[in-house]
Order: sequence, then structure tokens, then C-alpha cells
Amino acid sequence: MTSVSYGEDRQGRLAREAVQRKWMGAYTPTRHIDPLLILAVLGLTGFGMVMIYSATFFRLEQQGMDTLFYVNRQMVSLGLGIFGMAIVTMFDYRLYRAWSPLLYGGTLVLLLVVLTAGQVINGSKAWLVIGGFQFQPSELAKVALIVMLAALFNERREEALGLRALVEALAISALPMLLILLQPDFGTFLVFVAIVFGVLLLARVRVTYMIALAVLGVAAFALMLGSGQLAEYQVARLTSFINPEGVDPKYVYNVNQAQIAVGSGQLVGQGLFEGSQTKLAYVPENQTDFIFTVVGEELGFLGSGVLLGLFALLLWRAVRIAALSRDAFGTLLSAGVIAVFAFQVFINVGMAIGIMPVTGLPLPFVSYGGTSLIGSYLMVGLLLNVHMRRFQPG
Repeated sequence: MTSVSYGEDRQGRLAREAVQRKWMGAYTPTRHIDPLLILAVLGLTGFGMVMIYSATFFRLEQQGMDTLFYVNRQMVSLGLGIFGMAIVTMFDYRLYRAWSPLLYGGTLVLLLVVLTAGQVINGSKAWLVIGGFQFQPSELAKVALIVMLAALFNERREEALGLRALVEALAISALPMLLILLQPDFGTFLVFVAIVFGVLLLARVRVTYMIALAVLGVAAFALMLGSGQLAEYQVARLTSFINPEGVDPKYVYNVNQAQIAVGSGQLVGQGLFEGSQTKLAYVPENQTDFIFTVVGEELGFLGSGVLLGLFALLLWRAVRIAALSRDAFGTLLSAGVIAVFAFQVFINVGMAIGIMPVTGLPLPFVSYGGTSLIGSYLMVGLLLNVHMRRFQPG
């Protein structure tokens, strides 16, 4: 009787091992790619290319330059972004736990380099110029911080609710955030704040700690505004959305013109490539920070709705990926990416219509900006990686 049971148990074990080997051998991550996520990202990028062309072609033509100048440069960045996304998805995302200190340290070095050898553009020393292309290390630092925080809380699952892990997370975040403030780039600093809150939220940090952090953040913001370290125009841009009538109009020219442009689009817009505010460049930086004004003016409420619908699709797929992740590390990676995209979309669109402070944040995938586009595709690579390997054994 014993021998029969032993034989049956052994045969069952061998059968299970054979099935497992077959499953592991047959598993290919690319079979589980998320087509809707890719469709949303490519749709947003294509939308952005058209809007960048519309925002710039008229003045480039007036200057006798190639009307595709900005689009061609953005296409190069798109190629690099897709290549980077492919590289990120190639390796099992769990390997990034071990690589997180290297990624984090590398971006800290880049942030230090930009403070010493960077180029000042629009008042911020945030760019390195490499071969004629402007490179913004803080965009890569977003990705590195997401990976580092996700690795920290994954390793400290038992301590994630404790004060020690919270202090460690804040210490890790404080280093790149301080370097970014020194540039100064307050908009990107706020994105890092959003990353920290997004990861902490899904790491199940106690609500009392989160409330305390929020209070400290508001207090720090108020102290910064009253410290005298910011120029008058910077304070005006950060506070004009609260009391626009009490601000000198010369400091909120961008916002006023942006609201005129968006409002003039009404339901269906003035027509693609036909926006008067856009053609005459009444809205400064309308191919970058204020790209949404081009959408609103030329495509109206309906076109803006399509654009925001694509962002909603992107965020829905990202939330779904976080929920279906096989482990806490994948969930926390997804949380950081969601925080970046959701925060930047909310702030960028909000400042174009006058309900958010002007912080200089680009609209992901849509605004002109090579490093921003590459960084966004790297984050999509993290999402795809987590989704593709949610059923992988081991």
C-alpha cells in the first residue's frame, strides 16, 4: 500500500514538474503586451507632432527656416524613446531592484554636472548641450527615483508602515529634489513630490504620516514664497491662479493669452493650422509648456476632449497594470509612473486655462522636448514590463 502511494506521489510530482517546465519554456513575455497602452501612447505622440508643427510652422516660414525643424528634432527623440522603451522591457523588471542604487547614483551625478556645466535656458540651469541637442537630466532622475523608492519599500514590506522607512524614503528623495531646486526648476521639483506621495500611498504608509507630510509641504511652500529668494515674477506666476486681479498683468501675460487662445476655440475650434493666437505666437512657448492652448484654439472643446480621452486611456491602463502586478515592486513602479503622468497632465492643462500655477511643466508625449519624450517612453517601458511578466513563473 505504501509503495503504491509513494509511486502515485512520485508520478504526480514528476507530472507537475513537467507541466511547470513546459510552462516556463513556453512563456514569452511579449504575448502579454498591452496593446491599448501602446495605442494611447502612440496616439498622444502623433497628436503632439501635429500640434508642434501647427505651433511653429508659421513663424519658421516667416524666418525662412524649414517648417519641419521642430518636428524633425522631436522625431529623433521619438526614435530614441522607443529604443529606450524596448531596452527597459527587455529585462525582467525585478532585476531593477538590484540596479536601483546604480541608476539613482548615476542621475545624482548628472544633476551635479548640470549645476556646474549646464546651460541656462529660461532662467534655469537645467540642461546639458550634447551634439547640438539639449539634454535635461532631471527627466531621467524621475525614472531613477521611481525605481529606487519602489525597491526600498519592496525590501521593507514589513516596515513600510513604520517611521524609519518613511524617513529613509524622504532622505532618498531629498537629494535629487534639492539639486533640482538649485537649478532652479520648481515645476520638476513638484513632480518629484508627486512621485513620493504616489509611491507612499500604495506602500500603505499610515494616513497620519501622509497628512503630516502634506501639511509640511504646504508650510514649506508658503515659507518659500515669503522668503524673498524668488523673483517677483516667479511669485506672481505661482500665486496668480488664486487672485489673478491682484497681480501685475505683465507677470501673467502668458496665462492671459493662453486663456484667450483656449476660449476662442469654443466647440470645434478655428481649424487645424488656422489659430490666430497660435500663428502670431501671442502665447510664448506654445510648442512646449503651453501646447494645450494650440489644441484648444484650433480643435476646440471636442479636440481637447479627444486628447484628454487618450490620457484617460493611458492612466486607466496604468492603474490596471498596478492592480494586476504579480508583486509589490511592480505595483510601486506603476504607482510612481501614474503619479508623474497624472500630475503633469493636471498641472499643464490647468495652467493653460488659469486654474493652476505656471510651473513650466510639459504635457507628456505632446509638448516639444526631447528628454521629456524619452523619459516618458522609459516610464511606459516600466509599465509594459510589469504587465508582460505578471504571469511569469519564478
